[in-house]
Amino acid sequence: MNWRAMTASGARTLYPVHRIHGVILLLLLLSTLLLGMGNSLHSRMLWIGEQVWPNYYLLNPDATEPTCNMFVDVDAEVERRIQAYKPDPDDLFSSPPDADALRQSLQSNVALCEQRHLMYAENQKHATWALGAYKSFEQGLAGFLLDNIELTKYLFIAMFAMAAAISALDADHIALRLSRNRSEWRLSQGVQFIVNGLMVLSLNAYLGRLSTSPGTENTMILQYAWAGVFGMFMVINAIRFFHIPERMKPGSLSLSSSLVIPLYCMMGLIAMSYFFFVDGYTSGLAIYFGMMANLSSMFINIGLYVLVGMMLKQTRVPELLLNIVKPFNLPAPMLASVIIFATAFPTAFTGASGIFILAVGGVVYDELRKAGAGRQLSLATTAMSGSLGVVLNPCLLIVVIAALNKEVTTSEMYGWGFWVFILSASLFSFIVCKTEGNWKPKPAPGAFRLALKQLLPLVPYALTAAAVIFAIWVVLGLKFNEYSAPMILPLVMLALVVLDSGKESKELSVSRMQTFFERSSNAASDSAVHIGALLALIGFSICLGGILERSDIVHAIFPETLTSPWIAMMVIVVMLTLIGMVMDPFGAVILVSATIAQPAIQIGVDPLHFWIVCLVAFELGYLSPPVALNHLLTRQVVGETEVLAAERTGTFWHRYQRLLLPLAVMIPSLLLVAFVPMLFYAL
Repeated sequence: MNWRAMTASGARTLYPVHRIHGVILLLLLLSTLLLGMGNSLHSRMLWIGEQVWPNYYLLNPDATEPTCNMFVDVDAEVERRIQAYKPDPDDLFSSPPDADALRQSLQSNVALCEQRHLMYAENQKHATWALGAYKSFEQGLAGFLLDNIELTKYLFIAMFAMAAAISALDADHIALRLSRNRSEWRLSQGVQFIVNGLMVLSLNAYLGRLSTSPGTENTMILQYAWAGVFGMFMVINAIRFFHIPERMKPGSLSLSSSLVIPLYCMMGLIAMSYFFFVDGYTSGLAIYFGMMANLSSMFINIGLYVLVGMMLKQTRVPELLLNIVKPFNLPAPMLASVIIFATAFPTAFTGASGIFILAVGGVVYDELRKAGAGRQLSLATTAMSGSLGVVLNPCLLIVVIAALNKEVTTSEMYGWGFWVFILSASLFSFIVCKTEGNWKPKPAPGAFRLALKQLLPLVPYALTAAAVIFAIWVVLGLKFNEYSAPMILPLVMLALVVLDSGKESKELSVSRMQTFFERSSNAASDSAVHIGALLALIGFSICLGGILERSDIVHAIFPETLTSPWIAMMVIVVMLTLIGMVMDPFGAVILVSATIAQPAIQIGVDPLHFWIVCLVAFELGYLSPPVALNHLLTRQVVGETEVLAAERTGTFWHRYQRLLLPLAVMIPSLLLVAFVPMLFYAL
């Protein structure tokens, strides 16, 4: 993979053979997007109806005139009923009707009848064809939303199936390194076949349990769908086992060949070994993986964020933003610091799950190299650019934490997260400037004026984004915040791609829509591969977390005799860092919420403090061997050749700077965040 190919705006897809699959995936994502906005649209329609037709909720264009009589002589009717009374000889408690009670009942009925006639008269004033058409559409939408509550789960399974199938076809599941010969290729595909087959076995065992339980029909349908998906993966693995790409040369396995096995397979094998042989819980793998369907909206949001990142890559926005700082001629250390501060916020807007690295990591790496940064510093900065924004608004991970844990709110976490980000980013700047030496900028004459001039090309993009956000608020009443960002940002990016397509269409003498379709399909094609790889990793991360949940590890770590929050915090720091090293952040959050969070809080750790520590520990975990997910994603963007070519000369620090620099920043940050706040509430 050539890293320079990733730096141009509107970069062509790396997977053109799957463009049609990408388009289908794009349609699936947009369908889930529209379905997610359905409730907002219905609420907005009710509001509009109330503004146009007062008492809209009570109006019925198909109402019929009440048949009750509101002109009743109450006294005469009371007298008539008393006279008509005949005692029942078989009823020992029969007594003549009470005149006062009868009169009161009749008066209430007359009043109710008058109200019905008044409502009918008022209804007739507004019962126009427009009300009928509007009411029919509004109620039809409400009925559709009610009838398709479960549809999101099936759309998610379809999205996962297509995306993961594309990742399997291209052998792009995340692994510690790529296959280098035919034997390693077969090892990777063979292990994937076994893991997918064992998943089908677990699903079959789960279906056997469900078949004996009443009221599980819908759950069984979902399990059949999952079984079909993993059965399809087995077919793909079998085909790819025998049909090996020509670029793979003959070779044999070595001690490092196990590194080519995708991480999701490693997690799956560990989880299966525990469930099958230790716990005797054959259906455990299917149950834990099935949790993804129960949280389908959250994982669909991850897919939407990936699409946002790939759409961003199809525009000139990253390039234009970097053009602002070019007139200052920043040396490599200073530029790295600026990039760390500047990229954290778009990282938060893309979900802070490495998606930003996939989107613009190539641009970041390219600009650092042009500024004179060595490969090691460029790789370290690119990797860190995809994690520091995890604590900033509107990062999806914090929304998930707040949804699963009622003790904390998003506003609290974003508030403290901002200062945590300032701490870690400042520490990064200090270390880089001290270790690199040359950090003083040499701005060109009139640099500030030139930088302001570079802001002008960004104005149309800013106005377009603001216009889309404003239009969505007007039409749907949906404000832009951390909850609506996954739904609004894809539409914003589509609008920006349309805008950006105009320049290229003029240069190539093609229509804007043709350019837009090419770029959007390129983005969808790249999204398909990355969504499949990420979701497979998340799903088996949840399965791996099932071991911690079902075993007695948590009780052993937090025994009832442990009462010191300081000791508990030390254990928490180590555990959360280890979890972050080997698990995807979303799967890790689900695991920590179910296992570690409550025992730690009961010992005396503040809930808000616990989750901020959790996020920083995850940041450290993303950047720490043996897995170092952000480094793997960086390698996927810049290419393995570029990573292998990193300088191996100089001091120990400069030889391994891409690994040591993130650790030197995040370890002190984690220790400060973990223990300094305890001085104020745990003494």
